[in-house]
Amino acid sequence: MRHFTRRRALVVLLGVLGAFSLVLFGIWLNAIKLGGQQPAEPFRIAGNFYYVGANDVAAFLITGPEGHVVLDGGYPTTAPMIMASIAKLGFDIKDVKVLLNSEPHPDHAGGLSVLQQASGAELWASEASADAIVAGGDDPDVILPLRALFWIGLVGYPAARVDHRFKDGDTIRVGPIALTAHVTGGHTRGCTTWSFVVRDGDRALNVVSACSLVALQGTRYPEQGADFERSFRVLRSLPADIWVTSHARLWGRYRKFVASATAKSPVDPFIDPEGYRAYINTYEAEFRQGVVH
Repeated sequence: MRHFTRRRALVVLLGVLGAFSLVLFGIWLNAIKLGGQQPAEPFRIAGNFYYVGANDVAAFLITGPEGHVVLDGGYPTTAPMIMASIAKLGFDIKDVKVLLNSEPHPDHAGGLSVLQQASGAELWASEASADAIVAGGDDPDVILPLRALFWIGLVGYPAARVDHRFKDGDTIRVGPIALTAHVTGGHTRGCTTWSFVVRDGDRALNVVSACSLVALQGTRYPEQGADFERSFRVLRSLPADIWVTSHARLWGRYRKFVASATAKSPVDPFIDPEGYRAYINTYEAEFRQGVVH
């Protein structure tokens, strides 16, 4: 009887410690909504394509005569940085007509609601990402107990209104602006890569905003491996003069920005097809090795 009581006490203790750890983890996740992000100088990458994100969590502005497009919303706390950067470049947040998304995690979708309210823009997202965005980040592909953190309110972000759900290969247009969606799943089920063309003088430059290729510990779904395989193939098929992704350090935001100040053409440091191929190669190698972050 005494042995049974001790076992029961141990089970209860482990349960309490587990719950306490879960709460601490949730508090930590909530804290990183700030993400250590600081304002970054906004700048033109090429033509009508601008960087308006924070020091690492990226966001982009594509401008046009019939309205502008913003790609990704950062954290709720970095959305004001995005709006300040848009204003610093001389544009008006209310002229943003379309918000696009790469993935529904808090560091890329958390600020969409803030931007939507400020601009009145319509939000487009892939089917799978849309479900998570309208649920404030609660993604059914996130494993327990992590998903439980959303249910008890420890993590999450203000739900945004998704106005349109696109399919793989759809093109979203705002006047002459045209961005094509490529659903490149794996990191998340609805992870979306965007391709479009910008003009720099007499040059037409192919831009790819690649969705993350990182395999995450907390995300699991049956087709995940096949999605990664397909995503590597799709990304390799896209012509890329300029490439970016949702974390600025991965594509060398600061290094290229500094180099552009002294380059013969400010656009030249951003033309980096070799870096694009290296990005794909790096994360495909990690996938083959079973690396999970």
